[in-house]
Amino acid sequence: MSIDRRTFVAGGLLAALQARRLLAGDAAAPDRHSTGPSRPTWHTDAGQIPTPTAAQLRWQQDELAMFIHFGVNTFTDREWGDGRELPAIFAPSALDARQWARTARAAGFRAMVLTAKHHDGFCLWPTATTTHSVASSRWRDGRGDLVREFVDACRAEGLRAGLYLSPWDRNHPAYGDTPAYNAVYQAQLTELLTRYGPIHEVWFDGANGEGPNGKRQVYDWPATWALVRRLQPEAVMFSDAGPDVRWIGNERGAAGTTNWSTVRPEIVPVPGMTGDEVMRSLQDGDRDGTVWRPGETDVSIRPGWFHHPAEDERVRSADDLVALYFSSVGRNSKLLLNVPPDRRGLLHERDIASLRAMRDRLDARFAQDVAAGSTMRWRTTGPTTARADLDLPRAAMVDVIDLREPIERGQTVAAFEVDGRAPDGRWHRLGVGTTIGYRRLLTIPPTRLVGLRVSITDAVRRPEPLRIGCFAPG
Repeated sequence: MSIDRRTFVAGGLLAALQARRLLAGDAAAPDRHSTGPSRPTWHTDAGQIPTPTAAQLRWQQDELAMFIHFGVNTFTDREWGDGRELPAIFAPSALDARQWARTARAAGFRAMVLTAKHHDGFCLWPTATTTHSVASSRWRDGRGDLVREFVDACRAEGLRAGLYLSPWDRNHPAYGDTPAYNAVYQAQLTELLTRYGPIHEVWFDGANGEGPNGKRQVYDWPATWALVRRLQPEAVMFSDAGPDVRWIGNERGAAGTTNWSTVRPEIVPVPGMTGDEVMRSLQDGDRDGTVWRPGETDVSIRPGWFHHPAEDERVRSADDLVALYFSSVGRNSKLLLNVPPDRRGLLHERDIASLRAMRDRLDARFAQDVAAGSTMRWRTTGPTTARADLDLPRAAMVDVIDLREPIERGQTVAAFEVDGRAPDGRWHRLGVGTTIGYRRLLTIPPTRLVGLRVSITDAVRRPEPLRIGCFAPG
């Protein structure tokens, strides 16, 4: 059965207590904003607005990343283990991380994130912090290191490597003893961030269940973020609270139709918080946000996050995957698509077939930009309004409008309208929207056009010229 990772994020009240502690300026908690590199701002006549770091910009430009959920759950046919699984059960018969990476690269993915440890506490690398790891399994005669094989495979195929280390650990006896387990967790994180070279993304969630002694674990997120920043300063960190990349608020594969890359950090100061305002900020971001924290849209190619043989007939179709691309990348987000290896340690043939077909459809979809070679006339019409006019080189059928802001200078557009000019000279309203950001894909019924007009009707400051593409049906 598929379980949303929020179902057992039982730390809502705890997170609220932590948030109050941080916002109150508890001297024992380091300032979370001090853990980040200096963040550039774009100076304008309207003041300063947040802009992405170089690492955040690279992260978003990748557009597609593949999530790899693999571990003891793969062999127990469960979604979440209870920590009592015997390490011997982990026995992939033909594990090939290069197959994962080749598949990802061929499908147009530019990064991968591995579950180095899920909630069951089983570690996919030989760690000094527990015997509950691959070192106690039969795989590779107990001498294997899946994290090593994963990062090596990513680099061999030109992909960026990321790691997910679950904070919830249902096996480790220290869990629930707050200072003791925080030391264990940071030791595990140190191993992962010092043994394997550059790590592109460090993925956290707020999962927080009961320890075996019945105590509640209090995570030290400021110290954890500071550790990552010190050991991997070029990595981006994902969680509800970032600090670099935020969860988009659901696992359906849908970013908000309004999606700011800026947020007000006081709304979601730590992972695991709940409430209407928290979920709104995660989904939509904040027009008046003071930090740059773009949204990542995570969703699985199957109903579950781990491979289950019973779901082999329930793999998302290529058309569904293309729709996910439009509802994530096409809404100023990044798509993190989970593709779980099976008990062989290989991506299943049905998953691979869907990924290949998705790539073919996307390549065809964006093969012909009928606006290529045209000259855009950009005119500022007011303090927060502007207009772009485009004459197409020739009359052409169009069904996708591709709008992009120069986000290295920040995100400004809050509302826009798109009108098209037909061969008879008449103008027709094609669509309206709110935010644009890195990329906004607007689908329209196939329409024959000779010109296009994009009007910015609201913005946080004077809008910058857009990049505009018009794509023919493919």
